Amino acid sequence: MVKSLSNSTEKRKQLVATLIKAGMIHSQADLVRELKAKGLDVTQATASRDLQELGAMRTKTANGEMRYVLDSGAQRPSGATLILSIASSANTVVLRTPPAAAQFVASTLDAAIIADELPHAIGTIAGDDTVLVIAATATGGAQLAKSIGLMFGKGN
Repeated sequence: MVKSLSNSTEKRKQLVATLIKAGMIHSQADLVRELKAKGLDVTQATASRDLQELGAMRTKTANGEMRYVLDSGAQRPSGATLILSIASSANTVVLRTPPAAAQFVASTLDAAIIADELPHAIGTIAGDDTVLVIAATATGGAQLAKSIGLMFGKGN
């Protein structure tokens, strides 16, 4: 049973990748709708997890439209280019990113928090080009900013 579940998960991810490459996915809701049209009933959480596991990033097209694309080594910006600036105050850190990169940066930070690789943080909130990171202690913002800088290749 586990093998068939894994197999169906892999087939679903292949379909997700095909839909993304075809330029059909602008949002997680689009993905859920397209998969349903193909006979796969998935939740938004499953769609989100599939997008993250595939390394899909939401970017702006030339005409300003948001769309998911699959990350490739040639396209992937380095960590240092994903973070334009880092500022801290008390228990917060504010990261500035290029347009449409904040969700990707926040997702990366959240994964590090969950894996206990960023123990000084408790969570993130992301907009289009700004990420707010909350430190675990009332005065932990400066230390957290240094840790994030190192993580993204911006520190010493």
